[in-house]
Amino acid sequence: MNSTANPQNPPVSPTIPFVALVQAIGAPVRCAILGALSDGQPRMVNEIAKMIGHSPGLVSKHLAVLRSAGMVVLTRRLYQVPAAYIAAADKRHLDFGHCLLRLPDANGQPTR
Repeated sequence: MNSTANPQNPPVSPTIPFVALVQAIGAPVRCAILGALSDGQPRMVNEIAKMIGHSPGLVSKHLAVLRSAGMVVLTRRLYQVPAAYIAAADKRHLDFGHCLLRLPDANGQPTR
């Protein structure tokens, strides 16, 4: 038996297909939206738009892309990143299986 195998903690397969993940995070606006939602708190479109400095219409369109990729969910007009993807809310880290996103803070500084 392989000594590195741990049957109690099998590897977790990513739930978002890699191509969809890359396409979804390929736009700076969508990364900003993910940053605004990285603390796990549900927010309305207007609140997200205000946080990232874009119009609600533009934010809504980009949220639709993130939703179709499975990176955000919508419940009663509130958007949020599913808790399973939040690696460290205080550091703005999201783990989508293929990659760990370390989103910059509100001042554009990298988080660690």
